[in-house]
Amino acid sequence: MDSIIDFFNYILNSEEIIRTGGLLVITFIVFAENGLFFAFFLPGDYLVFLAGVFCGTGILDVPIGILLICMFTAAVLGSLVGYIFGKYFGDRFENKKDSFFFKRKHIDTTKKYFDKYGSRTLIISRFLPIVRTFAPILAGLVRMPFASFLVNNVVGGAIWIFALTGGGYLFGERFPGIVDYVQYIILFFLAITTFTVVKGYLNARKEMN
Repeated sequence: MDSIIDFFNYILNSEEIIRTGGLLVITFIVFAENGLFFAFFLPGDYLVFLAGVFCGTGILDVPIGILLICMFTAAVLGSLVGYIFGKYFGDRFENKKDSFFFKRKHIDTTKKYFDKYGSRTLIISRFLPIVRTFAPILAGLVRMPFASFLVNNVVGGAIWIFALTGGGYLFGERFPGIVDYVQYIILFFLAITTFTVVKGYLNARKEMN
């Protein structure tokens, strides 16, 4: 049991992931969190931002170009896998019971975003934790045309990665002392994440009622 707890503590600790896991682990987590329904709890926004910060300070010894390409590719491919899963297996969610790795409310919240924004949800959801994971799955479930999905997937992935990772790199390069305040960066992103998720869920619940 302790080893399982230690594992979850590790994968939820962005700073530790970047320092010890390096580019390979970061890339895998970005891939999983962008389309595998059981990976919705993995760190997203603050992981890709901190990866840029650590790259800018030299702690993550990877050229920024390689980092951006790897993370962008992982984000796009992760969502593509989610789309394929939703298209061919998504109907299983209709009667699936809640578990630790699946919450029906996440699907319902994501549906509300699709009702409001349509295919643009795939771009907007890149900055919405949890919705980011389920949006491509739902796109496949509703049989969104692949061309439309692909365009929005690529554009959304590019904006998300280049904005957060690229921005983090500039911060790390110009203000290397920022690494001493990593915990505050994480708390900042967690606060935004919590607010966004709670607000989205309450709005969706209100509209459904």
